[in-house]
Amino acid sequence: MTTATLPPSLTPAASDYETTTWLPWLRHALVLAGRSTKKMMRHPEQFFDVTLQPALFLLIFVYVLGGAISGSTHDYLQFVLPGIMIQTVLFSTVSIGVNLNTDIKEGVFDRFRALPIPRSAPLVGATIAELLRYAITITVTLVFGFIIGFRPSTSFLSVLAAAFLVLAFAWCMCWIAIWLGMMVREAGSVQGLGFLALFPLTFGSSMFAATNTMPGWLQAWVKVNPVTHLTDAVRGLLTGGPVAHDAFIALGTAGLLLAVFAPLAVRAYRRKA
Repeated sequence: MTTATLPPSLTPAASDYETTTWLPWLRHALVLAGRSTKKMMRHPEQFFDVTLQPALFLLIFVYVLGGAISGSTHDYLQFVLPGIMIQTVLFSTVSIGVNLNTDIKEGVFDRFRALPIPRSAPLVGATIAELLRYAITITVTLVFGFIIGFRPSTSFLSVLAAAFLVLAFAWCMCWIAIWLGMMVREAGSVQGLGFLALFPLTFGSSMFAATNTMPGWLQAWVKVNPVTHLTDAVRGLLTGGPVAHDAFIALGTAGLLLAVFAPLAVRAYRRKA
């Protein structure tokens, strides 16, 4: 028995599906997000960093450094918790690049290439699934912070707005990790480069100390650092203070990162796959 084949001109290529409308594209992305979520559930060790790190960082910074920095562990907890929440979420964004780099090497994306789906759908689906990890980090930070004495001085809606602001920024940031995962050869290199980029953004910000306590040369960087504006906006939403200006800059930066790195990541993925 012979198998009939279509001529090349009639054979659908994966790139042909990039022109589909947004509703089927979203459906494909959500299906693949469900696949990624099931994979996470089967490997619960993937949640260790997002569940244990926030608690450990809070304990270390509040009870080891809080008295020296602020003079009061309670006051420092109120100050540092928004920063710890953002830091642990941003650190978590690196893992998606590592996982996608590994999946490509194992041939997982070869199967996606043969499916009649847009090329970008597997990447978008993976980022949607990552939102679960980020949401767990935020929840653990707030719950554990509440246990050791943190109390928001704003409304419940403000707390939700802070969580959504962190989620939006992290979702845009994770496209940098995806791009790195497509560009470098080894998964370990993705992790190393990712943390190398995140260290000056997180520690060189207002997360752990007030900007006016830093030397002038460092203040110049901290004031233009988008993570500083994100931290100040989230801190204002949780404990009170100005929000609009810092939130506008943080969201604008997140949108810029998405506009630059999402197309770069998809293009690099097409070349890889």
